[in-house]
Amino acid sequence: MSRPPEPSVHVALDAEGTTSSLVADVRRGLGSVPRTLPPKWLYDDCGSELFDQITRLPEYYPTEAERRLLAQHAADVVRETAASTLVELGSGTSDKTRTLLDAFTEGGILRRFVPVDVSEATLRSAASMLVQRYPGLTVEPLVGDFTLHLGHLPSGDRKVVAFLGGTIGNFYVEERAAFLGALADSLAPGDFLLLGTDVVKDADRLVAAYNDSAGVTEAFVTNSLAVLNRELGADFDLDAFTYVPFWDPAMERMDLRLRAETPQRVTLPGADLVVELAAGEEIRVEISTKFRPDQLRDELAAAGFATDHLWTDGDFALTLARRLP
Repeated sequence: MSRPPEPSVHVALDAEGTTSSLVADVRRGLGSVPRTLPPKWLYDDCGSELFDQITRLPEYYPTEAERRLLAQHAADVVRETAASTLVELGSGTSDKTRTLLDAFTEGGILRRFVPVDVSEATLRSAASMLVQRYPGLTVEPLVGDFTLHLGHLPSGDRKVVAFLGGTIGNFYVEERAAFLGALADSLAPGDFLLLGTDVVKDADRLVAAYNDSAGVTEAFVTNSLAVLNRELGADFDLDAFTYVPFWDPAMERMDLRLRAETPQRVTLPGADLVVELAAGEEIRVEISTKFRPDQLRDELAAAGFATDHLWTDGDFALTLARRLP
C-alpha cells in the first residue's frame, strides 16, 4: 500500500520573522507602563508541554468541556456549514479538531484541512499523522501568526474556520474587534466561524482553574521570562517574581501577572532594551476573558458575523457564526 504524500507546508512566518515579532512585542509591552507581554510567547516547547499538563488538571475545566461540546455538535457543524475546507487557527497538534475531522469525513464533503500555527515542527508532525488517519484529505499546514497572516488563508471553497480553546479571550476588547474584523475580511459571505469561548461563572471556580494546587500554571506563566532570557539574552531572575492571578469583575476576565518582589534592573540585549522594575511592580502576561451570550453575539455582529447557533453546557460555549454579505 502506497504512503500518502507528505503535506505541503506554507511558511508565512520563518525564524527571522518570529524573532522580529518577539522584539517588537517586547519593546512595546515591557518598554511602557503598565508592563505587558503577549501570551503567544508562552508557547515555546517547554510552555506547550506545561500547558498540555494544565489541560489535564482537575481544576482546569475548559479543555474537556469544549471537547464534550465538539463531540455533541460536530455533526451539526457539518450539516449547517456543508464546508469543503476546514481551517484551524492556533492548531497545535489538532487534537480536539479530530472530532470535527471525523464528522466531516463521515459526511464525505471535506476536501482540505488547513492547520495554522507558529510552530513549524508541531505542524509537520501533526500533519504527517493526519494524512495517515484521513486518506484522501488534503492537509495544507500554514506556519504563521493568526493575528498577522489571515491573508494567507485559502479562498474559493466554502470554509469553516475553527478558533477553539477560548483563545479569543486572550485579546483585549479593541484587539478582539480588530481581529474579528480582519477575519471577516478574509472570509467570503457564507463562510463560517466556529468559536470556542469560556463563559462567566463563579469567581472562586475561575481562580482555582488558573491557580492550581500543583503550581503548573505558575510555572507556565513564569516560563515567559525564561523565553526572553533564552531568545533575547535577558537576565530575568525567575525566582524574584511571584505569580499573581486574579479575577477582574469589571472586565469579567482572569488576569495573570508576575510581580517583582525586589527592585530589578533587567537588560534585554536582543531587544536593545533595559527595564527598571520597582518592588511590587507587575508584568501582565495573559488575560482570559469570559463571555456572556449577548456580549458575544454583539461583538460578532459588529465584525460582520451572524450567530446561527450557540451551544453551551454552562461551563463553556461553542458558537457557529456565518459571514454576512
